[in-house]
Amino acid sequence: MKKLDCSGAVLAALAAAVLFGGSTPFAKLLVGELSPFMLAGLLYLGSGIGLGIVRLGRDRRWQRPDLLAGEWPWLLSAIAFGGVLGPLLLMIGLAHTSAATASLLLNLEAVLTAALAWGVFQENADRRIVVGMLLIVAGGVALSWTDAGTTTAGWVGPLAIAGACLAWAIDNNLTRRVSASDALFIASSKGLVAGSVNTGLGWLLGAPLPDVDVAVSAMVIGLLGYGVSLVLFVVALRGLGSARTGAYFSTAPFIGAAIAIVALGEATSFGFWLAATLMGMGVWLHLTERHDHEHQHEAQFHSHRHTHDEHHQHDHDFAWDGSKPHTHPHQHLPLRHSHAHYPDIHHRHRHG
Repeated sequence: MKKLDCSGAVLAALAAAVLFGGSTPFAKLLVGELSPFMLAGLLYLGSGIGLGIVRLGRDRRWQRPDLLAGEWPWLLSAIAFGGVLGPLLLMIGLAHTSAATASLLLNLEAVLTAALAWGVFQENADRRIVVGMLLIVAGGVALSWTDAGTTTAGWVGPLAIAGACLAWAIDNNLTRRVSASDALFIASSKGLVAGSVNTGLGWLLGAPLPDVDVAVSAMVIGLLGYGVSLVLFVVALRGLGSARTGAYFSTAPFIGAAIAIVALGEATSFGFWLAATLMGMGVWLHLTERHDHEHQHEAQFHSHRHTHDEHHQHDHDFAWDGSKPHTHPHQHLPLRHSHAHYPDIHHRHRHG
């Protein structure tokens, strides 16, 4: 039996969580300097502009995205939900909700991502994966849990934050549909749109323009914590699917707390160590997953970087040396076989 190997995708998901979680303590240092909309806008703009420059440097020219015609609606919808609606609802929620309550509610994103992946997009999930995801989410709840005396001003705030989590969960699942394409283009597009919208809203609401040093700091944090993190998240989606990637990524609050303890000297708590235990158990359950059965590959036409493995046996109408990874639109013929696999871009089949 062929061994299930997705170490690269798992490392990408965890690295995305490290960068995003690590950006949070440093972004908090700028909260008093900028309005919420302006801060969110600069973080996203740093992501979009920075990744756009990296892409231009990589290709040494403007290159048309490798998205197929049928994939554009998925990407544009993902940007609308995750880059526009999600941040807008979060800002509304934070204005009517305590920080502690908001932290608890933000754990809904992983749950809703998994629920949509399993219920709507038909990703496979066994008991081990479900329990692992629940343990990781429980760790997030333990990390952000505060005294029972925390109150909120009505239901507007919690509902708005729950709506933001739903928007990001939809975004995660829609992005999975285009995750085979250029991750730099996907992430930079989201950053530019989200950054423009949030910065524009901040300006319309009367937020003053920040000093240059503050703006640059926010954009650098955004490039790493939102931009590079999202590129790695898209790479993980290719190999793991939405639910598993979302579960790994939801360790970000714990990573952010750990970095705050080490770098900023914050005190540890019982909740931190309980979260570490629960998340560690959940990640271990995911890492030790084994999924192997006979499955059917339907005919599929898409474009992504690949080598000629058992899933890529096709001819070319251009010169190719037969060894290096390459990118071009290609046709998959129907295939039935058995091997260990994850719900990656080639294994999106139903399970009986």
